[in-house]
Amino acid sequence: MARGKYKEWLTEDGLKKIQSWFRDGLSDLQVAKNMGISKTTFYDWMNKYPAMSDTVKKGKQPVDFEVENALLKRALGYEIEETNTFITINSKGEKIQRVTKTKKHIAPDTTAAIFWLKNRRPDKWRKMNPAFEGKTEIEINKLQAEIKKLEAETAKIESLSENEG
Repeated sequence: MARGKYKEWLTEDGLKKIQSWFRDGLSDLQVAKNMGISKTTFYDWMNKYPAMSDTVKKGKQPVDFEVENALLKRALGYEIEETNTFITINSKGEKIQRVTKTKKHIAPDTTAAIFWLKNRRPDKWRKMNPAFEGKTEIEINKLQAEIKKLEAETAKIESLSENEG
């Protein structure tokens, strides 16, 4: 990498280009590749040069708002208007066009609602089994498997006890 390459990206044109890439929804890695640098170098420059960090924030903000709004819309459900065009031919051979408009309700998406609530209201919606607190996803999966195994064994023992009694 040529020394001083960061300087070309700190110009008004360079910063505008970076901002537009983020506005277009590119990831940090994709932008770094477009700049001809590694992701690590990109993060170093963001930490070192406030102008670059501010540009990245400004570029990501509109896309973040769009995604946030789309997620909220899916979580709550929404109305759409569907337009259908029908063409028929009458007895004279003339084409007759009929347009119908129908309002449809798109039901709320449960997964979107859960995701929204867990991230926006973690105090209320991220309550976790105390046995899982501070554990990684792999550890939680192992614990859940162990719980299922113990529940199955308990059910088997209870079944045997009932049959003996």
